[in-house]
Amino acid sequence: MSQQVMNLVEQASLKTDVPKFEIGDTVDVHCEILEGEKKRIQVFSGVVIARSGSGTREMFTVRRVVQGEGVERKFPLHSPRVAKIEVTRSAVVRRAKLYFLRDRVGKAVRLKERRVERATEGKPKAKRRGRKKRAAKA
Repeated sequence: MSQQVMNLVEQASLKTDVPKFEIGDTVDVHCEILEGEKKRIQVFSGVVIARSGSGTREMFTVRRVVQGEGVERKFPLHSPRVAKIEVTRSAVVRRAKLYFLRDRVGKAVRLKERRVERATEGKPKAKRRGRKKRAAKA
């Protein structure tokens, strides 16, 4: 009973415009920064290395390298401070958490890009090119 009440309360604070992104995707997180009375938006771009939690408590960790130093930042997915999340690139990964990227340096940090397969409807099939068969001599 109490769990159902908690779910109803949480539904009001969930964001509806959250894009679909997965582990290994490169994202731009636009977060609001308060400096005194001024508000500004700062973009943090990097690779999503982890997701955890569910509902309003869902978090994701973004990692990037700045001047040779790795920087990781955890964001609440449904926070009002996170203005928007843009997915810039998707990658093929076979792990739920990419903590092994912390130990890698340089080009070893790169992930293989995921290709988006497009529907080939409406396009005619390519003709086979090859040797033509000769007519049998009688």
